[in-house]
This record gives sequence, structure tokens and C-alpha cells, in this order.
Amino acid sequence: MQIRRSRIRRLLCTLSKGLLAPSRGLTQEPQNLENVFHISEVRDKLREIVGASTNWRDHVKAMEERKLLHSFLAKSQKGLPPRTMKDSYIEVLLPLGSQPELREKYLTVQNTVRFGRILEDLDSLGVLICYMHNKIHSAKMSPLSIVTALVDKIDMCKKSLSPEQDIKFSGHVSWVGKTSMEVKMHMFQLHDNEFSPVLDATFVMVARDSENKGPAFVNPLTVENPEEEELFRQGELNKGRRVAFSSTSLLKMAPTAEERTTIHEMFLSTLDPKTISFRSRVLPPNAVWMENSKLKSLDICHPQKRNIFNRIFGGFLMRKAYELGWATACNFGGSRPFIVAVDDIMFQKPVEVGSLLFLSAQVCFTQGNYIQVRVHSEVASLQDKEHMTTNVFHFTFMSEKEVPLVFPRTYGESMLYLDGQRHFKSMSAPVTLKRDYVVEP
Repeated sequence: MQIRRSRIRRLLCTLSKGLLAPSRGLTQEPQNLENVFHISEVRDKLREIVGASTNWRDHVKAMEERKLLHSFLAKSQKGLPPRTMKDSYIEVLLPLGSQPELREKYLTVQNTVRFGRILEDLDSLGVLICYMHNKIHSAKMSPLSIVTALVDKIDMCKKSLSPEQDIKFSGHVSWVGKTSMEVKMHMFQLHDNEFSPVLDATFVMVARDSENKGPAFVNPLTVENPEEEELFRQGELNKGRRVAFSSTSLLKMAPTAEERTTIHEMFLSTLDPKTISFRSRVLPPNAVWMENSKLKSLDICHPQKRNIFNRIFGGFLMRKAYELGWATACNFGGSRPFIVAVDDIMFQKPVEVGSLLFLSAQVCFTQGNYIQVRVHSEVASLQDKEHMTTNVFHFTFMSEKEVPLVFPRTYGESMLYLDGQRHFKSMSAPVTLKRDYVVEP
């Protein structure tokens, strides 16, 4: 293990020399390689911080030992030292170009990079960043259980993504509440000896106690310059936006007058002019009924896919949902789609090892070349057949050609259509598709 780590450190030194750029929003680079990791080190570092076992047979004992860490938990946030954004800033290198043996895991049959694997890496990175923010020097293991609560937004930049060039992730805590943290992450790829932007991601993490049973306080955040003040202010705005979006959810409130008009006009456009009856429905030209745009999958949640707290890894759930969403968009549009944005992934319930994972993907809104896909995730234990929702995923894809319109047939589908429209409109900016824009499952 020591020889392997030495080899990784030498590789990091080689890759980082002259190439490490500060994260957008931070004005200082890491002072040493302690804040720079190889992609293979991230999960190992998380296990070390939490004290998790790599052996499934020992996981119960490892979790029992974590109960002893309760004494290290703060009684209030005031008792915790404030941290800066630089304290949590880390970089992770994925050397697809300089270490070709890594490529197989990230490779698609079209010789592009699997975006589902990138989602897994972002999830692990976000958790590690939060542990760096809440690091306790006097404790060997962290008393906190930090988990992903929400993927607020992932926006793709107009850059190519090759499986033969090195990739770098960077990120830091950008906003802190009492028990939650917002994490900003960026992804870059090496091009002409410079790392060019690929995506920007915003995750929300929450801290729980050592047994992952209740909330725990996190270190407050101190800002040091105007750039950091703006990042923190944006975090506050993001929180307010999420609260507002949730309060106007179609599960809580009726559609707006404009949305009701939209649905009524769509309904009228499907009435058969020959019968003049509300019951006779026909599709307009170049349109598909929403009910015919579904794909489903089933996974058995084996121990191999567990996280450091012995629940199913959130990144794995995102990857499986994304891949099904991509396949749904591909099947609907008739050509390979490209991911444009990911937003509003709420982790509502943890998924236990041994669960049956049911995923259902559906095209819920289209416009021009864009396809909005909603993936619903639910689980059932092997003991009972009761299904519980764990996640709802929202993906915006772009097709190489214009896609059919999707039409709701029922009131429930009409609400899905409006929800998809809302998520589509929340996209930061329209994306111009380029031929070298190659990010796939």
C-alpha cells in the first residue's frame, strides 16, 4: 500500500506541476499536495475519515465503534471554530490520458466518457470536501455522518470530453447553515496543456450524528474577500430559490393561470374534429403520447454498491437513473442525446443494502431539440412488497435533430408535463450543440 501511495504521489506531482488552476471563486492555489488527490484515493480517504470497513462482514462492528464518537459532537455551532473556503478546497485528478488503465471504467462504445461515472465521482468528492471543512485534528475519525441531500444543479459547458485526456475536479464549501453545507464543484479537461471547463455543479450536503440518526452541527464559514462574499450570497439565494420552488410545487398548489391555459390548449388540439367529442382524442402531427415514452429497470442492491455508512451509494443511484434517462431520451428522439443539465435531485430516503431498486423514466417535456426526462426511483425490501419513493431525478438532454412533441393524456400526466416545463425553464442558458460535445452514459 505504501509503494502504491508513493507512486500516486509522484504522478500527482507530475500532473500538477504548472497545471493546477485555482477554483473559480477562490484566489489561492493549494499550498501543498495534501489537498490534491488521485481519483482512486477519494473513497479510501472517506473510509479512513469515517472508520468504515472494506469488508462487508465487518460492517456491523465498524458501525458499533462509531457510537463512541458521540462525545466529539458539538452541542451548538458556536462551539465550533469557523473555517474558510480555502480550508475545504481540494483537487482530484482523473488521469485518463496518462493512466490508460483507468479508461475502461469510463469508456463508452462510441469512445466517449460515461457521464454516469462522473456523477459517482462528483458525489464522493462533495462528501470529502465537507469532511475537510469539518476536520477535527484531535480525533482520528470524524464523528459526523455527511450525506448528499440534494443535487441542486449541474450545468454542462460547451467543451468536448475525451476519454484520452486527463480530467481534474476541484471544489470547496461555498455556503454553510447550521447542519447543512452547499458545495461548489468544477470539472476541467486537459487541452493544449491547459485545463478547460467542462461542468459546474452545486450539491447540498447535510451532517448527521455518528450513527446517522439525527442532525449534527457543522463548522461555520468565514468569507475573506468580495469573491467569497458573492459565493456565500449566492448560496443564500439558492436556498431561498429552493424553498420558493418547493412551496409552489404542483403537489401542493394548483398550476398557474398560464399553465392551465397551456394544458387546455394542448387538450383541445388533440380532439378529433370529426366527432366533436371530449372523449375522442387524436395526436397532432409529429407528436407522441407521454404514456408511450417510458422505460423501466430493476436493480438488486448488492453490498458492493454500498457507501461508507453501509447504505447504497448515492452516486450509484444517480448513475443508474442517468443511464436509464439517457436510454429513454435516445429511444424517444431516435438519435444519441447529449446531457445539458441535471437539477433538483432530492435524496428523500436512504436505500438499504438488499433492496429492490425500481427505476421508471419518462419524457415529460420537449421543445425543439431538447428532451426533459424525469426518472422516479423507489425501493421495496425483500421481506415486504411496499414501495417507497427514494429519489426523483430531472435530466435535460439535447438531441442531434428535432424531436417530436410529447402530449399528456391524463391530468396526472399534465402535471408531469408542467413540472418538466418548469425544470426546463430553470436551465441556466440554452446550449448550442457542437459535434465534439460528447458526454454519454
